[in-house]
Amino acid sequence: MPGRPRQDLNRADRILDSAAELLVRLGYRKVTIEDIAQHAGIGKGTVYLHWRTKQQLFEALLLREAIAYVEGLVHELRRDPSTVLPHRLLAASFLIIHDRPVLRAVFTGDTEELRDRLAGSPVRGHELLATARLFELLTRHGLFRDDVPDLAYALTATHAGFLLMDDHGEIDPRAAAPDVRARAGALAHVVRAAFEPPGPPDPEAVAAASAELLDVVADVIPPYRERIYGYRRAQEPADPPGTRPESPRTRPESTAAREPFSSDTGRRRPI
Repeated sequence: MPGRPRQDLNRADRILDSAAELLVRLGYRKVTIEDIAQHAGIGKGTVYLHWRTKQQLFEALLLREAIAYVEGLVHELRRDPSTVLPHRLLAASFLIIHDRPVLRAVFTGDTEELRDRLAGSPVRGHELLATARLFELLTRHGLFRDDVPDLAYALTATHAGFLLMDDHGEIDPRAAAPDVRARAGALAHVVRAAFEPPGPPDPEAVAAASAELLDVVADVIPPYRERIYGYRRAQEPADPPGTRPESPRTRPESTAAREPFSSDTGRRRPI
């Protein structure tokens, strides 16, 4: 990232790694900036050099996780363009989320307060994953059936249901649970039967949809990667001459958490 020393990026990632471990272990409500700093082996004030509030820090963490998720899908699409078929795309998504504890916590764990606090952020709106564009793209290329009512809701609920079962155990505790790839295969079977047109897909439509989806992701990821490592961007107004922003060291953490900055402007906004 131009202009930012590598050691700063390494330190930011170490902070985010600590935040991730504590989020999964304790839940958002119980984790404090002081906990994260201690776990990362740095001072509390050093955390505020990167993010001004706990909310901003965790938004950065979820953006980093979301980028890793999307990059996993990109890897599969480049390896095999037919991954763009809905049943294969959701199976790949299931496996990626299964292997990332923070994403599993977002879908199934104690992160409701975090999701509520990020209501105005791209994490909440799934802008990073370009969900609306994804459904439009796959529908336009004929990869979804045209007779499924409330398609986006039905498909999202199906995906979420498999993730919840993945996290909360078996229906019958006496029966051996299928392994994770078998569970992904079961999800793929349901999606293929319920949401895709019968018969083999058009190879040209598959290739075109895959290429277009890769272009969408290429446009979306870079600005969010930049966003992870700092919130004061070029378009934000500078501090007035002769003034300095209040030091996070002198502000109670609870106040910082109650007064998050808008993800777009850096100005305080009410929750």
